[in-house]
Amino acid sequence: MSLVEQFPIVFQSLNIGFLQTVKLFLVTLMGALPLGLIISFGSMSKFKPIKSIIKVLVWIVRGSPLMIQMLIIYYFPGLVFHNPIWGGGEDGRFWAAAVSFIINYACYFSEIYRGGIEGVPIGQQEAGYVLGMTKSEIFFKVTLLQMVKRIIPPMSNEIITLVKDTSLARIIALQEIIWAGQAFLKGSQGIAGQIWPLFFTGVYYLVFCGVLTILFGKLEKKLSYFKV
Repeated sequence: MSLVEQFPIVFQSLNIGFLQTVKLFLVTLMGALPLGLIISFGSMSKFKPIKSIIKVLVWIVRGSPLMIQMLIIYYFPGLVFHNPIWGGGEDGRFWAAAVSFIINYACYFSEIYRGGIEGVPIGQQEAGYVLGMTKSEIFFKVTLLQMVKRIIPPMSNEIITLVKDTSLARIIALQEIIWAGQAFLKGSQGIAGQIWPLFFTGVYYLVFCGVLTILFGKLEKKLSYFKV
């Protein structure tokens, strides 16, 4: 098969893999962003048992490789409890990977949230109480707005890292874009021993990360009126 004939076959496969990558990325963000905020509240709780449990959980998740966490979440129920809750199909592998990514990134996001919240001067909260504002009003109208400005740079770094980390999902045989590109090395759809499709997967990542970088840059400028 000539190179010209290989191109449409390869790019169709890469596009399918890329859609799986984007899907995993979006599902992770939708789950990890709110969960990370909840975890950050727990890590700042005045109730010591909850605070201690959350801090230990965050320490374990941040201190161990995401790949190991994914393998445990995917295989543990079936091997230990003989209840393979994820099944053996592509959908099961996807949701096992999604749960792993959500838990992992929620813990990282929680530390960013915590730093942003604690970085807002306590005097502004006290001023809110003087003005008769409730705790929720102070959080949403005073703390949250300034926190968002503070966390955009570190949060954007983590989100761009997430784009590249989605490739780790291939450890449980999720057919994302790297899996699709590598398949043409081993043999797929009549094509074998070809490394150039694997190089093209890097182009997909570069474009995706480039778009995100531009969007986050515009968001930072939009929020620049908050001088912190």
